[in-house]
Amino acid sequence: MLESVGALTGSPWIYAVVALSVLLDVFLPVLPSGVLVITAATAAAASTTTVTATAGEAARQVPSLLVLTLCAATASVIGDLVAYRLAWRGGERLDRAIARSRRLTSAQERLGAALSHGGGVLVVIARFAPAGRSVVSLGAGAAHRKIKEFLPWSAVAGVAWAVYSVGLGYFGGQWLGAGWLGTAVSVLALFLAGTLAALVVRRPAHTPAAGGAPAGV
Repeated sequence: MLESVGALTGSPWIYAVVALSVLLDVFLPVLPSGVLVITAATAAAASTTTVTATAGEAARQVPSLLVLTLCAATASVIGDLVAYRLAWRGGERLDRAIARSRRLTSAQERLGAALSHGGGVLVVIARFAPAGRSVVSLGAGAAHRKIKEFLPWSAVAGVAWAVYSVGLGYFGGQWLGAGWLGTAVSVLALFLAGTLAALVVRRPAHTPAAGGAPAGV
């Protein structure tokens, strides 16, 4: 993948490819959007260390780390909102599908409790877990959570994930070189964060004692 993405780094099309991948992976979690963002950031690290500008030669500055981060974060939030709205309008068929899934039902219950009590940290953590973004966005929409409860946390989650992924790729490329080693170590760090996030998201919610305050996330 590094060579393929490297061929795009000299063109603004890299931003469109990254944005499209991040946008769609809320519906197709198998898309390697995180790996793509890391690889693009690794390529950016290579361009900042190997490019020298001379008279009449433009320095190669694509992809820009700032623009890459903004594209990934914006696409993440837009994808969340699309999934949220589709689930909101899903009707009885979606409700029955969620009821048949223990994972979706549990996530919906935990998300509802978290948002109701001002603690949407679950939305941020789930962004790093495999398919967690899909579960949370669909759960929020199906439960008809208010957009003002969901959107701010979705934005925080998108920015946190984008900054983390771009940072992994960039610093991995700076410290280990813009080759397979730097990319592999950065991707491994992303997967480790995803594994930890999945453990937190799947943790059973605490049932509050009678008359007591509801437990937070």
